[in-house]
Amino acid sequence: MSEPVIEVSELTRRFGARAALTSVSVSVPRGAVYGLVGANGAGKTTLIKHVLGLLRPESGSVRVFGLDPVAEPVAVLSRIGYLSEENDLPGWMTVDELIRYSRALYPGWDDAYAEELRQTFALDAAARIKTLSKGQKARAGLLVALAHRPELLVLDEPSSGLDPIVRRDILGAVIRTIAHEGRTVLFSSHLLDEVEQVADHVTMISQGKVALSAPLDAMKQSHRCVTVRFPESRPRPPAVAGVLRWDGAGQDWTAVCRHGSGELQAALAGGGAQILAERAPTLDELFFAHVGIHAASEPDA
Repeated sequence: MSEPVIEVSELTRRFGARAALTSVSVSVPRGAVYGLVGANGAGKTTLIKHVLGLLRPESGSVRVFGLDPVAEPVAVLSRIGYLSEENDLPGWMTVDELIRYSRALYPGWDDAYAEELRQTFALDAAARIKTLSKGQKARAGLLVALAHRPELLVLDEPSSGLDPIVRRDILGAVIRTIAHEGRTVLFSSHLLDEVEQVADHVTMISQGKVALSAPLDAMKQSHRCVTVRFPESRPRPPAVAGVLRWDGAGQDWTAVCRHGSGELQAALAGGGAQILAERAPTLDELFFAHVGIHAASEPDA
């Protein structure tokens, strides 16, 4: 097995009295699309700032390509493409000036690929950054993040506040990026349906702690959504071992269960309840079951 691209071990970070991260461990394998999900304020951005070397660990360790990003920022950042929600590009530059400026920063810059991305994203080379729409600025930021063909692409809430067409372009760029052998994507978002479309592995963060981390397929296979009809309307469903969460009202309730529906069927046997349907849960349902809140909630930390 090759060395992980990112290895975070027992990372803890506090801001005053508030714990932003508590004993967080994350291992991102080469060539994966790694989804980092959590409500706004959960600690996703704080974790990414440690990966980029912008914050020094208070305890624990962070290694990117086997290197300490704080001690060796040039060696690490030259191999990373980064796009965040803020996407703070110099407004006085034109798109062409931004491309030429960025080219000078990266020895691996690919002029042909940069031009291909500019045309794909319909960016006018003569347009000033400050005149671009939010969606166009996101496309320009993505162009800069991708054109040097980075080994690691880090996307921190890249599509927050953008329209569906721009979000689709960003997801398409992620997919194209990983099509190149050995490239890796760390994709942080509270938009779980988007992460579900592209991620191989998902780590859920809640209040600075890892709530669940596994390959997405394995995560779904180890849980089931089971819809149950009770013989009479009831204010709340029964407590059943293995059921993480119930949702519903009246006679019809849906349970998110660990593993299969066996424990639930056994618990309901003889009570007149019927199982109406059983399916794999969505990532949003899994997050809600394990964390107890929806991912889109409070500013991020």
